[in-house]
Amino acid sequence: MLKYIFSLVFIAVSTIGNAQIKDTTQVVYPERYGLRVGVDLHRLSKSFYEKDYKGLEIEGDYRLTRRFYLAGELGNEEKTVDDDRLNFTTKGTYFKAGFDYNSFENWLDMENMIYVGMRYGISSFSHTLNSYKIYDPTNYYGENTVISGTNYNGLTANWIEIIGGVKAELFSNLYLGFSLRLNYLVSNKKPDGFDNLYIPGFNRTYEGKFGAGLNYTLSYFIPIYKKNKLAKENK
Repeated sequence: MLKYIFSLVFIAVSTIGNAQIKDTTQVVYPERYGLRVGVDLHRLSKSFYEKDYKGLEIEGDYRLTRRFYLAGELGNEEKTVDDDRLNFTTKGTYFKAGFDYNSFENWLDMENMIYVGMRYGISSFSHTLNSYKIYDPTNYYGENTVISGTNYNGLTANWIEIIGGVKAELFSNLYLGFSLRLNYLVSNKKPDGFDNLYIPGFNRTYEGKFGAGLNYTLSYFIPIYKKNKLAKENK
């Protein structure tokens, strides 16, 4: 009888052990690492429908780990601002570098992103003061328009960006993305007798040191290598 009970206990323990092993079976699947390169559709389309603007931005990211990506943007802008008191044109290039953190937990074969990130931006640009208005009490309309054409060259600016956005795969390796950006101006070289009212890559500076922007991106992923990821499979 004792031998029979011992056998039943042994079988039960073995069964439980095998069930636990089955429940924690690990599945290995590959995750792709590589470079994603794209263009900002917002600036590109704006160049067609807004006569006072021309711009192009190339963006890219490189996957370092499962969550972190090196990321950056390179762009060029030309914008004419026509306000109540003055009209000026700004031209320049900019470069932004930083990282993105993907908080989205993808399924086994997905590579979408819901991310937050940070950039440090540098811009080199110039202004042309096309015209401005001054108050004239002898004028019936109270002001005179002065045609200027004064150039302010060799200007620079540096800023920090906080980013939140998404990237979703439309087709194989082709991604559509959207991001919002909050900018803080760290430093800028101002011209004598004028101000940096618009900075390429940063946007308007009318609100002091803070600015904001957005972009829509279409990008293509170039896979370079793969790493295996372990996933628990419940059976």
